[in-house]
Amino acid sequence: MIQPTPPAASSLNGIHRALNLSKNSAECTFLFVRQYYYHLEIYSDLCYNETDQRESGGKMHTSVLVIDDEPELAEYTAKYFNMSGVETQYVLTAQEARDFLKNNTCSLILLDINLGNDSGFDLCREIRTGMDVPIFFISARAAEDDMLLALSIGGDDYICKPYSLGVLLAKVRAVLKRYEETKTANEKATDEGIVHIGNAVFDMKKAVIVRDGKTTALKAMEYKLLLYMLKNKNRVIPKDEFFVKVWETEYVSDVTLNVHIRHLREKIEDDAGSPTVIKTKWGVGFMLEDND
Repeated sequence: MIQPTPPAASSLNGIHRALNLSKNSAECTFLFVRQYYYHLEIYSDLCYNETDQRESGGKMHTSVLVIDDEPELAEYTAKYFNMSGVETQYVLTAQEARDFLKNNTCSLILLDINLGNDSGFDLCREIRTGMDVPIFFISARAAEDDMLLALSIGGDDYICKPYSLGVLLAKVRAVLKRYEETKTANEKATDEGIVHIGNAVFDMKKAVIVRDGKTTALKAMEYKLLLYMLKNKNRVIPKDEFFVKVWETEYVSDVTLNVHIRHLREKIEDDAGSPTVIKTKWGVGFMLEDND
């Protein structure tokens, strides 16, 4: 099979320069970029066709999913990433994103805040209930409040538009590398039924916590609660989410949740009174922090 010839480095450099020009004029940027994509279109189509053939007949996995309601920017970002060796797909609406993630998987998401009538913030919260992949917000909104909100609800980074594709690609590659390495290590540990949490060890097969040589059994709801927090580690989980996802009912009191959290801390933390693993986010919920 004849492989498509990659675009020359000068073309990619030209795209770099074009996107950087967007600091002065977005329209000039897209007009300039189109000149480069005009003669790269056949190459891009061949790349996409090969991807489709690889994934046909099964659930598709892509490294990056771009969710942005600006068609040209979403398309150019995806094409640039694909030409740089990072498999990328893009969607333009929140519903398209839901449909994609329902039937496919990805390792990182680039998410715009303004999605027509929908909010990227709301979509992020929704995605976080079932996925722990890195999420980079990409937005023209540069207010500090927007950045703080994005990072507090599960965002891993906040990139202001206009952005340099080269810098964005470098960030994405670095995070993808760490994510895949961590995922592989976690899958191996999960297969063995052993997960390290702070200075404690969680044996999932035996439903016990081992710390300082002492083995402590977990009660059924403690076990379920810990599994959910591990699945969503390094993310603040609202109390209401615990009630729905763990207890599977909204009729649970804060006291019940707090008691279970306290029992888990007593079994996992070196000092339950000053927790470093299961942290409280006042007025919001709890987070299992894992920096490994």
